[in-house]
Amino acid sequence: MNKITTYFKESYQELIENVTWPTWTQLQQSTVIVLVATIIITALIFVMDFSSNQLLKLIYKLF
Repeated sequence: MNKITTYFKESYQELIENVTWPTWTQLQQSTVIVLVATIIITALIFVMDFSSNQLLKLIYKLF
C-alpha cells in the first residue's frame, strides 16, 4: 500500500513541477487545427465512400 501512495504522490509532484501546460492561446490554436483536420479527413472519406458506391452501382447494372 505504501508503494501505491508513493506512486500517486510522485505522479502529482511531476504534474505540478515538470509538466509544461499550454497557454490558452496555444490550446485554442491546437483545437482549431484538430477540428480542421477532422473536417478534411471526414470529407475525404465521404468522397471515397460516395465514389466507390457509385462505381459498384455501375458494375452491378452491367451484370
